[in-house]
Order: sequence, then structure tokens, then C-alpha cells
Amino acid sequence: MKVLVTGGRGQLGRALVRRAGTHEVFARDLPELDICDATAVDRTFAEVKPEVVINAAAYTAVDRAEAEPEKAFAVNRDAVAILAGACSAHHARLLHVSTDYVFSGSAQRPYREDEALQPSGVYGASKAAGEQAVGSAGTVVRTSWLFGEGGPSFVHTMIRLAKERPVLRVVADQRGCPTCADDLAIALFELAARPELESIYHFCNAGPTTWHAFAEAVIAAARQWQPLVCERVDPITTAEYPTPAKRPAYSVLDTSRIARLGIVPRSWEQGLNEMLMKELGR
Repeated sequence: MKVLVTGGRGQLGRALVRRAGTHEVFARDLPELDICDATAVDRTFAEVKPEVVINAAAYTAVDRAEAEPEKAFAVNRDAVAILAGACSAHHARLLHVSTDYVFSGSAQRPYREDEALQPSGVYGASKAAGEQAVGSAGTVVRTSWLFGEGGPSFVHTMIRLAKERPVLRVVADQRGCPTCADDLAIALFELAARPELESIYHFCNAGPTTWHAFAEAVIAAARQWQPLVCERVDPITTAEYPTPAKRPAYSVLDTSRIARLGIVPRSWEQGLNEMLMKELGR
């Protein structure tokens, strides 16, 4: 199957290339493909002739988006509309990657695919608008707390800081599910191979946790491979770590719909340990 991957140099894009298997993958990114440029998109579609497009490109600077809403919406909404239009014109299917930030974060149980979108910041609003832009051209796949080989990610930030500081302070009152980029890539290819899909799926690794507990797990696992000076990770509240964009307090995604297809996420601990072994254990 011919697959065009946009955002090919990003964390997920690189994972998609690694996990391509027998698929013929064409990974594109800036400067050779600007998905905000309809002419460039059309040219790439004519050249590649993809059967499936996986849109792993996004404006992901959550805090900066508050000051740059036009840029966030240009990439996360307008460019998605361009891709969706090109997919329709060239008879390709679109798999568009979205985020837990489209929800308010006020829930007490995992979010299902059909729940109301209530983003609280510019980034989430732009991604919610991008989901609408997909329309009938394809399927939205929401994920959360992504990490993968080479980063950038929370995992890499924690390891870097753990080499420099004896004490780290990490938010402990935000709950979600970390997701290994390679696991998401495998799931996306499995979806791409299916003839019929629903309009939205959730995929994240199993096991809700907090950023604080995630940080502790990252440092404990990384210590097997590298010397770290960090002695402890102190829990703090969101109020103690203010950011320009509000983070969802609870953004656990319900993955039962994708599991019914036989795509059952493993634990994030398994994904983390495998990734660190490959990246640090060389």
C-alpha cells in the first residue's frame, strides 16, 4: 500500500517510517512539502499517488499557540482541509492524528469518541477545528502524551533535567495516558489496511497516570542505562506551575472502540522500557 506521511521528520513521522513494514511509505516534511500550500500538496499527490495519507504534521507548541493563534489554525485546521480536499480529489483515504486537548479535561471517566468537544485553549481549539475539516475524507485518531525515539517529548526533557538537577518538581494533579509513538504508528497502519472505519478512534497506551508518576518511571528506567544526579521527584500542583495555556486535568481516552477491531494497546510502561532500551542501551 502506498502511504504518504506528512510531518515525516517529526516524532510520529519517524516512527511511521520505522514501522512501515511492507507498505511503501513516502515521508514528507518542510521544506519539500508545506501542507498549508495547496499547490504543493496537489503536486505531491500527483507525484506519490498515495492510497492512504497519514497526517502526522501539526502545530504542537501548546503555550506558544496562545500568542500565535493564526499559525496554529493555519496548520491544524486550514492545512487539514487542504489535505482532505486533495484526498477526495485523488481518491485517497486520510488518517488524521488529533489530541486529547479537544476535551475540557473536567471528566471523571475516560472520554469516548462521541463526547462533546470543549477545548480550553488555542491549541485544542485548532485541533478540534481540524477534526471537523477532515469531514468525509477519512478518519480521526486521537492520542495523548506522545513519546518516541529521538523526541522531543516529556521523556527526553525529564532525562535531560535528571542529569542536571538533584530534585525535580513535576505536576501531580493532571491525569492521562502516555503513548509510545511506535505503538501509535503500528495502530495507524492497521487502521489504514482496513476497508471500512468509523469516523473517530482513540489510541493511547494502557494505564492512566500523572505527569509526576510518569516522570518517576522515566527516571527509574533511564537510570539503568545512564548515570543521573536526580535524587527525587517532588509532586506539585498545576497552580504551582502556571503556563500560558491551560492543561486538561483529566484527559484519559477510552480505547474500547479500537480494541474491538483487535487493536489492543499495551501498557505505557512496556512502550517506555522498549524505547529507552533502544535509545539509551546501545
